[in-house]
Amino acid sequence: MNVRRSAAALAVAVAALGTATAPAALADDASPSAKATGGPLPSGLYGKKDPQFDGVFRQSYALLAQKTVGVTPAAKAVDWLTGQQCASGGFAAYRADASEPCGSKTQVDSNSTAAAIQALHAVGNESNTVKKSLDWLKSVQNQDGGWGYNPGLPSDANSTGIVIGALAAVGEKPASVKSQKGKSPLDALTELAMDCGKDGGAFGLADAKSGKLAPNADATAAGVLGGLGQGLVPAKGKKADAAPKCAKADTAEQAAHNGTGYLLKSLAKTGHLTSAMPGAKDQPDVGNTADAVVALAAAGQQEQAKKSAEWLSKNSAAWAKDSGPAAYSQLVFAALAADMDVRDFGGADLVKQLNAQGPTPKAVSDVSTSAKEKDKDEKDDDGSGISVWWIVGVGLVAGAGIGFLLSGRKKKNQL
Repeated sequence: MNVRRSAAALAVAVAALGTATAPAALADDASPSAKATGGPLPSGLYGKKDPQFDGVFRQSYALLAQKTVGVTPAAKAVDWLTGQQCASGGFAAYRADASEPCGSKTQVDSNSTAAAIQALHAVGNESNTVKKSLDWLKSVQNQDGGWGYNPGLPSDANSTGIVIGALAAVGEKPASVKSQKGKSPLDALTELAMDCGKDGGAFGLADAKSGKLAPNADATAAGVLGGLGQGLVPAKGKKADAAPKCAKADTAEQAAHNGTGYLLKSLAKTGHLTSAMPGAKDQPDVGNTADAVVALAAAGQQEQAKKSAEWLSKNSAAWAKDSGPAAYSQLVFAALAADMDVRDFGGADLVKQLNAQGPTPKAVSDVSTSAKEKDKDEKDDDGSGISVWWIVGVGLVAGAGIGFLLSGRKKKNQL
């Protein structure tokens, strides 16, 4: 997901604009402009394309992925991200002039904020920034226990899932973070889970006009991770002997099991998900497939996770090159989840490709691809663990496919 476009954010934008077509200014192939970005892109920012809808998102993904594979990001890359924070603690998708204070028109959102928390916690030494962001997220929690993309919007599985990832990353138990009505994000997820019958146990995404939930693969990947209390770099689940049995989703954990079954069925035939973007007939959804790989690995479904990751290794190069840093980061997460080599993923060195998307890292070290050794390396390096997840772009029609989203620039995937 280079611009991990949130399907929920897109739905809101479409409803607000009264159109199903994105304005030309928001097209996937839009390049940076002085009008959109306020001038040349900052030297500490990852990616070269217009960052107005995904700057914080792609930066957070890049820093997190680098840290996960033993790379120490450049100081100015971390500084750029911390500098995007508003005084309230929240983050917007992008602020061209961070010296100007955030105002009532600043579109602060839960996804950018949760992604930034996970990245900054991973790189360390940003405790004050992280705490302010956590406090802001808690202050805008919906009464049902979940989060929408922007404060005041209905809860959705993608936003709630990425916030759970942020909570887990800093060691907070999602079940203990409750609204004034005593509801936790896990309660919200159970309400967003769909029936086992025609909906297959998927997590739903609300229709922009009717608000009715419909099964959605990317929302399901996010819901599975959230229901398991995991983020984008989750601990692998105990190997499952078979597909989970779908049952009434009376807990977030059961909803996650149901969602796992939905993803297994969706991937079984081709190994990849199919784009839900308008006009994208039978087009593979690369970014959301990467999200699904991570979710399945967390659920202990290593066999299908490996098969889909192998499909990614053969079919993701063009998508990642076009999409940029968030896409390379997604592939890093998927490769690690499937115990594949991040430095030889279908012949590509994902670490090298990611590092080339921004300022030269402070340090680069080799890292094993096995989850067990990777975790050990991280602890030896700084004593911190990593657990995360993340997103992006109100009003965009496409993105690079990280879990919330219609992923994939050039209409290759679903945010």
